[in-house]
Amino acid sequence: MDVTDANTKADSVLDAIGTAVIADREFLETVLLGVMAQGHVLLEDVPGTGKTLTARSFASALGLSFSRVQFTPDLLPADVTGTHVFNEQDREFEFNEGPIFANVVLADEINRAPPKTQAALLEAMEERQVTVDGDTRELPKPFFVIATQNPVEQEGTFPLPEAQVDRFAVKTSLGYPELDGEIELLRRRAARDSQSPSVETVLDNQLVTDLQSVPETVRVEEDLLEYMAAIARGTRDDRRVEVGVSPRGTQRLFEAARARAAMQGRDFVTPDDVKRVAFPVLAHRVVLTPDAKVNNARKDEIVESVLDSVPVPTVE
Repeated sequence: MDVTDANTKADSVLDAIGTAVIADREFLETVLLGVMAQGHVLLEDVPGTGKTLTARSFASALGLSFSRVQFTPDLLPADVTGTHVFNEQDREFEFNEGPIFANVVLADEINRAPPKTQAALLEAMEERQVTVDGDTRELPKPFFVIATQNPVEQEGTFPLPEAQVDRFAVKTSLGYPELDGEIELLRRRAARDSQSPSVETVLDNQLVTDLQSVPETVRVEEDLLEYMAAIARGTRDDRRVEVGVSPRGTQRLFEAARARAAMQGRDFVTPDDVKRVAFPVLAHRVVLTPDAKVNNARKDEIVESVLDSVPVPTVE
């Protein structure tokens, strides 16, 4: 598969999902960006805006196996990864796979579980494997997590550990639909018998793997590498920031920029690609100082000020 094929496949996936999810095209592109960059996606919004539907729709359109984990305060790590169960007939322990063993895992309301259970996803998200009772097991390929969370101000939520947040390639939100979009939502509901819409399957396991490999062929010039590194370092120098973007975040910016170029049908990255992915890739990795929080500073403002201050290279 080349970049032209990737552009066609990406558009087909987005068109299919658009028949079920009422959302801006840019939002859907951001989610697909995380998938193509072989990363994970964090969706944050108030309940009822379509986060779960978005995850299900992506799994259906991509033709991948899907599982959903409802995170609750009493959820245990073994409920996610699986556990060994004694088989009385064979007189030995057998491993029962948890819901993490799927191509697309929806970690629904991830911040309603305590940090110990949230941490059960860390190894899976970073290494694509889980270790249970000393045994390490590979997860299916491709594998990615789409996690949803409610704003931390809501009751019954736990803030995600910084190490967990840093594992997500992109973070985005849907927001409420416009008036026309909400009317269209009702119109579509009136035209079907079931509560939830269905999505056409566009790709399959192998095609998704091929699609994820295309960004690896995208060219990035040396001055753009310097540009991305300068942006990441700029977040660490801002006086409002306690912890800036990590080297892992710099790498995710690189990967996401290549993925966006491939989605656009190009085999090279431009500064516009970097700017376009900077907010969903970098903002959630920034940790504000206590004073900045008191003054209601926003993380996206930090990224915006850094983008404004770093000279943009000229790509011929």
